[in-house]
Amino acid sequence: MLGFTGPKAEAEEIKQRLAQFLRDDLKLELSQEKTLITHARTGAARFLGYEITVQHSNHKVTRGRRAVNGVVRLRVPADVIKAKCALYLQRGKPATRTSQVNRGDFDIVATYGAEYRGLVQYYLLAGDVYRLNRLHGVMRTSMLKTLACKHDSTGRKMAAKHKAKIETPHGLRTCLQVVVERSGRKPLVARFGGIPLIRQPKAVITDRVPERIIYPRKELPLRLLRGRCEICEQKDNVVIHHVRKLADLGQPGPRTAGSGGGCREKDQPKAGTSPGSLPHPGNQRPCQCVWAGRWGARAIRLKLYCLNPSFQKG
Repeated sequence: MLGFTGPKAEAEEIKQRLAQFLRDDLKLELSQEKTLITHARTGAARFLGYEITVQHSNHKVTRGRRAVNGVVRLRVPADVIKAKCALYLQRGKPATRTSQVNRGDFDIVATYGAEYRGLVQYYLLAGDVYRLNRLHGVMRTSMLKTLACKHDSTGRKMAAKHKAKIETPHGLRTCLQVVVERSGRKPLVARFGGIPLIRQPKAVITDRVPERIIYPRKELPLRLLRGRCEICEQKDNVVIHHVRKLADLGQPGPRTAGSGGGCREKDQPKAGTSPGSLPHPGNQRPCQCVWAGRWGARAIRLKLYCLNPSFQKG
């Protein structure tokens, strides 16, 4: 963004010179659709979601001077407020979000609170951040209707149930919150509202990095990664093979190192002797462990053989 004081014709000339510099020296093309010349006082330039304009008023006098004339101002675009409110409206009125009805009260309030808080904190630098009060009313009514639909109640009862007051740098503020008590730990708090819609000239936009959730591995991959026989605990000379179907493993029943192959339960490993499909020296028979289970959406049946010379033909 470039600020310039002077006639519009000179601004057009500067634009052409910039386009020529980008084309000749940097081999870039200046987008004519996105590169606009806007009057700072009668119009507003859009940049990073804000409207940037220059204030002018002969009625706002401070200490005998018109203090706001020529001061750059940030504003919340009206179309942003309208677009955000439309997400919670149906036929022009706040509506229930059916996608949230089956969730708990804590999750519903936390979802609404995070969406509202993220937008408000981004526009705290704007001089007319108070205009987001319209969004607050729409989202609050939509949230109360969602809670009322979940509990087969009314929005007024839900508001009375979750009403709370919190302390802010600008005094007490009313909000809606849900507290989940936990033994031995801090309670979980989900809050909607309670943010003063007052401009903060020194506000810092902090993008918090979400904590990565590490899901534990499934049992089947962990056992395969161990790479050892579950009968003799041997880690050397281990071979893994796919099994076409469980019926190929023999008759069901409990298995030991000296019995035939097979398994009774699919989700637990069973051990047995191999029918001799793998090469092995002399009369030594490999030990066989069988896994059968599901990994994601796929069924897996695996044989794990270890060529253990301690197991003989019986």
